[in-house]
Amino acid sequence: MTTTRFAPSPTGYLHIGNLRPALMNYLIARKAGGTFILRIDDTDPERSKEEYVDAIKRDLEWLGLHWDRVERQSLRLDRYAAAADQLRAAGRFYEAFETPVELDLKRKKQLNMGKPPVYDRAALALSEAERDALRAERGQGVWRFKLDHARIEWTDGIMGDISIDAASVSDPVLIRQDGQVLYTLASVVDDTEMGVTDVVRGSDHVTNTATQIQMIEALGGTAPRFAHHSLLTGPQGEALSKRLGTLALRDLRARGVAPMALLSLMARLGSSDPVELRTEMAELIDGFDISRFGSAPTKFDEADLFPLTGRYLQSLPLAEVQDRIADLGVPANLAEPFWTVTRDNIETLHDLEAWWTLCRDGADPVIEDEDADFVAEAMTLLPEGPFDTDTWSAWTAAVKAATGRKGRGLFMPLRKALTGQAHGPDMAALMPLLQVVKAR
Repeated sequence: MTTTRFAPSPTGYLHIGNLRPALMNYLIARKAGGTFILRIDDTDPERSKEEYVDAIKRDLEWLGLHWDRVERQSLRLDRYAAAADQLRAAGRFYEAFETPVELDLKRKKQLNMGKPPVYDRAALALSEAERDALRAERGQGVWRFKLDHARIEWTDGIMGDISIDAASVSDPVLIRQDGQVLYTLASVVDDTEMGVTDVVRGSDHVTNTATQIQMIEALGGTAPRFAHHSLLTGPQGEALSKRLGTLALRDLRARGVAPMALLSLMARLGSSDPVELRTEMAELIDGFDISRFGSAPTKFDEADLFPLTGRYLQSLPLAEVQDRIADLGVPANLAEPFWTVTRDNIETLHDLEAWWTLCRDGADPVIEDEDADFVAEAMTLLPEGPFDTDTWSAWTAAVKAATGRKGRGLFMPLRKALTGQAHGPDMAALMPLLQVVKAR
């Protein structure tokens, strides 16, 4: 069975960059009729917070990315300890004692010699007595996985054939000096024991994947199929990393972005397929193909989300937004015409409030100097309310006959006088909703 996972760390709120692997792994699992696991990477007890676990779940539920089960790495520490023991017994795990300053000096020396800044494995040459002395002096060391210096090769679902020389990579630290298990070890153990078959994550994990393939093999497991998606940039190709804090999913939700607008964009962004608004999750699932994505950096512009949201809202019947409209104070008998008139003129549901304020209280008229006399005369011809769907045509016909104006010179000044805007709903449909006209 196809099994995928999304493994966020509960150290902050999910942002647009987190959504890519979450969505891709979800769609792969659902298209294959498989299992999608939400795996909380909470092995760091100081930075992990329960409020972020709850926030992660709320964001995924808002998007409709429902998981089949939840796993927590903090409850699996015994499994990671057992894997560490297995690696020690196999001669693939060793303790190292260099300080950060010593490691930095080594890297600088290697770079000055034109060599790659790879850990030199000096710890492997230590005798047991030397290790004991270092523990007494510095405390426990870190534990590194001893890579087999051979080429690590796999066919990536997005990037194609990849080959990495393990000798060009430092033996990764899997357990910190304070005993905390790091992501690389926990992820390998979890993927192996949970039967994960497919892993999609960012291209910044390619080197991690190479080392993890060797670790999986050392633990007797079978590596999943890996695919590494491109990283997002801003609309001009600028680094997006500094702005991810402002692109939290909960903030996009608060700004009125519709879930299906966000998912429709992210399910195609960076692929060879055009972005198309989908209104049902099943459409996204059926049309998803990981092989259609490219490896080049992908431009993301949050402004694209709002026209998509507007188009999604246009597809909704009144029943889907009735409570929101009622909360504005729109009378029940006006809810249907109000939604019909406004839904083509909003980008988010937040925009409804401004339209109802206009209908209820009237708009501040916008009148050009050259149109002042014309509008004043036209207002004397406007009948008393309530208005109906024939009011606009009857009124403009009367104004045309009285003033001789026609076309845009007739209609635009009147629209701006009544609504304060040059654009908006069809005036014939809007007139029955207008309860106050300030331009009189």
